[in-house]
Amino acid sequence: MNSPFPLYDAFPEAVMVIDPIADRVEYGNKNLLKLLNCGAQDLSMVHVSRLFKTSLAQLITFTREVEQHGEGMTQALSIHINNGELGLEATGSLLLDGDRRLLCLVLRDRRKMQIWRMKNSTNKNQQFGLLQWPRIHEVFQQIEKENQLILSAAGEGIYGVDADGNTTFVNPAAERMLGFKAEELIGHNVHAAIHHSHSDGSDYCAHDCPIYAAFKDGAVHKVDNEVFWTKDGKPLPVEYTSTPILDNGRLVGAVVIFRDISERRESEAQLRNALAEVEQLKQRLELENAYLQEEISAGYNSYQIVERSLAIQRVLHQIRLVAPTDATVLITGESGTGKELIARAIHTASERNGRPLVRVNCAAIPGELFESEFFGHVRGAFSGAIQDRPGRFQLADGGTLFLDEVGEIPLSLQGKLLRVLQDSEFERVGDATTRKVDVRVIAATNRDLQKLVQEGKFREDLYFRLNVFPIHSVALRDRRDDIPLLITHFLKKTCQRFNKPELRISVAQMQRLQNYNWPGNIRELENLIERQVILSRGDKLTFDDLPMFHSKGTSPVVIEKTENLTESDCDALRYQAIVTALKRARGKLYGADGAAELLGVKPTTLASRMKKLGLDKRSFAESV
Repeated sequence: MNSPFPLYDAFPEAVMVIDPIADRVEYGNKNLLKLLNCGAQDLSMVHVSRLFKTSLAQLITFTREVEQHGEGMTQALSIHINNGELGLEATGSLLLDGDRRLLCLVLRDRRKMQIWRMKNSTNKNQQFGLLQWPRIHEVFQQIEKENQLILSAAGEGIYGVDADGNTTFVNPAAERMLGFKAEELIGHNVHAAIHHSHSDGSDYCAHDCPIYAAFKDGAVHKVDNEVFWTKDGKPLPVEYTSTPILDNGRLVGAVVIFRDISERRESEAQLRNALAEVEQLKQRLELENAYLQEEISAGYNSYQIVERSLAIQRVLHQIRLVAPTDATVLITGESGTGKELIARAIHTASERNGRPLVRVNCAAIPGELFESEFFGHVRGAFSGAIQDRPGRFQLADGGTLFLDEVGEIPLSLQGKLLRVLQDSEFERVGDATTRKVDVRVIAATNRDLQKLVQEGKFREDLYFRLNVFPIHSVALRDRRDDIPLLITHFLKKTCQRFNKPELRISVAQMQRLQNYNWPGNIRELENLIERQVILSRGDKLTFDDLPMFHSKGTSPVVIEKTENLTESDCDALRYQAIVTALKRARGKLYGADGAAELLGVKPTTLASRMKKLGLDKRSFAESV
């Protein structure tokens, strides 16, 4: 663009000549091109309305003012440049070019001008400091005098600071909180005295100080979490407001109002600790609730211990003896004999029944997770530990911990378990904090722990610590008198569970179940009743055709030694003899070649025994 205004190129500021009617830039000097960071050719193609699009309304108003008065000044213009906004100060004058009325603008970067004025003001203060100090000092004296009653009565600390950072006045509350007398601070640099370091002791640069910023940028600065330093070198937690003071439009200092927030910080810390404790309790209750829900769904509350047999009565007597104490109990016995039921009976009869019985199946925990499962872990202790988690010992605090299949605990963890039993303390995985716990431990196993000790697979000291009060859970074959009661209990419970009418079982079938050896113990009996209830047709249960059930008399029994035969063995032999005779006689009881004759007993005696065993002669009519 050839310049019709060559003198403007030598002008020290950015000059723009625009044609408001044509919406065109007529001329821009070198400083304007530098300000806009563009070339002359680019400038000639720009529409004025697009260049000033964010402040077009202000430009139109300013143009009318210049046309009316011949000149004008504004700080409201801004131009769109480099995907950003540049705030401008502008001085304008009317320029006549023939019959055209052009607008000549002198443009300045608003932010740079503010910085320049601030520096200029500082230089003036330095140059005329001795002359200005009396005036500035008089301003603060007047503030202090006019507000003397307020300054004295205020509970907040208040002090003044001039533009050089020196203290001008201090109220009594500030003296009490900071430990300084007013005369020790007045005339001295306040930042160096009370605001020189952060709370961690690191240096607090004066250039970053919001108090100083107030009399540099003229803005009010509020800080709600800072420290001032007292005379004895202790940090004082404060929140403060730094408000600039102006004298005839000139920034001369600031007034600072601060408040001691020590109590607030302490309350906040207590609240955080309380919330953390609530969160821990919440997690604990959630896990406890999960355990209780599992117990409810498993139907544990429906179980009762049947006590007809002498063997189980001895067990109940042991439970009554040990329950009121906190002694560790070791329950031994075969699988399915009700070891957990004994543990629950001990817990229920103890003073700890208000807290949960937490069960741990040691056989179901992967080896690498034993420690975390028992003692818990903290966040980040291992891969996948995304939050703190309490262990089973902590969940059982105040209650009872039932360690089922205790013989499966890895040897490497047995020492830590022994420590908890002896000292009642532990550490979470990944945490150095030692925690105290009050837990009663009941252990159970179907393995021979003494043999494991001899093999070096179980610690002897842990075995003795667990075996304080041993209880042996009796196998079902050793408490046959309880079988009818158990069957009645399971039958009633299962019918209710499956919403079936109450079923009955014949005396003969009951006796047949009593004669079975029950290798799976009570668990096998319960599963059998449940299966037969599902398969039942009519109002009676029968066990004659079960593919997975074999009574001692349903298949040939071979007795290799006849000495020391048990009553059960004799019953099995008698059952087998009757079945064999009925098969040979094809169900015939009386007369020649009848089953009674073959057995050498009276027909009435045979009929009585068949009824007792649940045998029907018609089922043998087709036997060969």
